[in-house]
Amino acid sequence: MIQKLTLPLIDFDIQHPDTALELQGARFDVNRVNWPESFPYAPFCCGRIARTKDALVVDFRVTGLDLRAQNTEDNGRQWEDSCVEVFIEDPDGSRYYNFEINPLGKVLACTGAGREERKPRPEEQMRQILRFAQNEFSVSSELEGVHSWRVGIVIPFRLIGLDPERLPEKIRANFYKCGDKTAHPHFLSWNPVLTEKPDFHRPDFFGELYLI
Repeated sequence: MIQKLTLPLIDFDIQHPDTALELQGARFDVNRVNWPESFPYAPFCCGRIARTKDALVVDFRVTGLDLRAQNTEDNGRQWEDSCVEVFIEDPDGSRYYNFEINPLGKVLACTGAGREERKPRPEEQMRQILRFAQNEFSVSSELEGVHSWRVGIVIPFRLIGLDPERLPEKIRANFYKCGDKTAHPHFLSWNPVLTEKPDFHRPDFFGELYLI
């Protein structure tokens, strides 16, 4: 069954992100353990998503073991850290966009037709991607035990192939939680990914986000 969400239009202030998202944002859970025999661990991961007139706003909340935050710059190897991700398909289906965020709010943002054709976003575009984070740790952390953290991202529509004045009815997307080099590697998704081994670069397993 394909997961679906309708995104409310909200007035969003990145300096005070809580109220509008908490009251109006559409709730999603990143809890699908797609490869239970190889990667059974499932940290708690949920979030809320909404849209403004010109951007998507995605807010993740995570609680889990062995927090890792080693990538201190954008467009690093964020997927090796404790990481949350948003993948979005271009409306014409020719490519998709990945945004991978670690607990420090550092983002890997790429675009391309498939896993092997990814191109990182230039610095000018990276500056347009706003982030907000709340955490309990210092920069470049690798901590044992259970930790909670929150990170959000504001993605301008124009960076995902959308004209804010002419939005489509829906776009295809998926949300992920991973941590390739954490002490307990894990690979969770919002919409199921029906592959033999972990592979998030599969637009054929995206769910649907309704914009209007």
